[in-house]
Formats: sequence, C-alpha cells, structure tokens
Amino acid sequence: MKFTKMEGCGNDYIYINCFEETVSNPQELAVVMSERHFGVGADGIVLIMPSEEADFRMRMFNADGSEGEMCGNASRCVGKFVYDRGLTDKTRVSLSTLAGIKYLELHIKDGVVDTVTVDMGQPIFEGKKIPTTSEKEFVQKEKLQSEDKTFEMTCVSMGNPHAVTYVENTDNFEVEKYGKPLEVNPFFPNKTNVEFVQVIDESHLKMRVWERGSGETMACGTGACATLVASAKNGISKREADVILLGGTLHIKWDEKDNHVYMTGAARFSFDGQWLK
Repeated sequence: MKFTKMEGCGNDYIYINCFEETVSNPQELAVVMSERHFGVGADGIVLIMPSEEADFRMRMFNADGSEGEMCGNASRCVGKFVYDRGLTDKTRVSLSTLAGIKYLELHIKDGVVDTVTVDMGQPIFEGKKIPTTSEKEFVQKEKLQSEDKTFEMTCVSMGNPHAVTYVENTDNFEVEKYGKPLEVNPFFPNKTNVEFVQVIDESHLKMRVWERGSGETMACGTGACATLVASAKNGISKREADVILLGGTLHIKWDEKDNHVYMTGAARFSFDGQWLK
C-alpha cells in the first residue's frame, strides 16, 4: 500500500489516497503505522476519500486507533495533497469530516499549494454540546484537579472538545504530567484535548497541546482555534492573533461578521513510501 507522509507545523500524519488504495481496518492500521520505532512514525493516519456531499472526504485516526472528528492541520495537508497530486484543479475545496463540511482556500505559489486557509466553522461553547458534564452555556474558569495542581479551564468545541488553560511559561511546563490526567477527567465524557497557553501579548499566544488519543504533538490546528476563541472570549486577546506552537505558527481569525474561525498555515510533504507489513 502506498502512502504519503505530510506535516503541518510538525503535526505529522500518514496520508492514504483511498481513490487508489483500500483500507479495511483503519483503527488497527493507525496504531501500527504511527509507532515511531517499528512503524512509519506519526500522530496518526488520514484517509483521503471520495464524498457524495463534498469534493473530498477525510477520515482521521489518532495514534491509539481512535477516530477524531476533525484535525485542522490534517485538513490543510489534504488540500495540498489533492491539488498538488492532480486530484483537483480547484483552489476552493469542500471537505467532508465528522465535524461537518469544511472549506479550504488554497493559496498557490509557483504552481503548488503554499498555505491553506480553513474555514473551521463556528465555535461551540455550550457545556453539553462540547461535551462536558456542565449545564453552563459557557464553561469558563472551571476548576479541575490534575496531580498536584488545580487548573481553570475554558472549554470550547471546534468540532472536537478542547479545554484551554493558562500558564506562566510553556517552555518548561510538564505537559504530559498534567495533560494526560486532564484528557480523561470524568468532566469530559468523550475525553478532551488540553491546551496550555502562555499569553505573550494580545496578538500572540504561545501554546502546547496534549492531544486526545495521541499525547503531546508539535501542533494542533483545532487547538490553536480553540485557544484564540477562548482567549478572545475571556478578554485576553484580540479576535485575530498568531498562535505559536512547537512546530510553527498558525494565524487564527474569529470573524465578527459570520462567527466563523479561520485558520491559515503551511502544509508540507515529507516523503512517499510503501507499507509492506
């Protein structure tokens, strides 16, 4: 089976063109291919598939085999893949995901996709819809214990659940120690992604992320969106800012007119390969 390794801000996935390949057990395949010693090594796998409701369909599986509703960095990479590999000549592409249809604006440079802007849709604040166990319309400053610390969480869904909290310095923060227990806290019925955020100024936010099903990753697109939205909602940042991740920077805009969140960033090919196992 042929595959392509791609990354967006260091958030790396294995992409499989399901117009040409058949994947019968993606959950199991995600686990074995994502393993970084005996497999290819990745944060998960992404299937690029035909769709009856959009130009393309994306299914995304984390490194533990669980299926995610949406991945912002992966959606940008799908946009680059389908254009650069000749599956479409459109520069505005619709993409079906478990979180609904997303729209990609492909920015072309020298005949190939340079960056992609993804319309991530409207953020969800209602506790039950994120989901959390809270009945609140906006889950803000929710105190949750993890190991020896108590964190105040602002919860947002960008098609998948996120819990955003603020720390003084992300550089030396123990993301795994505190993120792992928060992911599985009973407050989140479907588990959650956890963003630890350092505020540089109102236009620059620094973030590290513990991703549900994958652990700490170099970047998380939906997490960057949730971080910007939570920060703007809390009066900490503007509605448009750069979110600085371990693997690069994403520009996030929460538009006042349509209430949609727009994410712009790069997408890159790493290599092509063939899976023989």
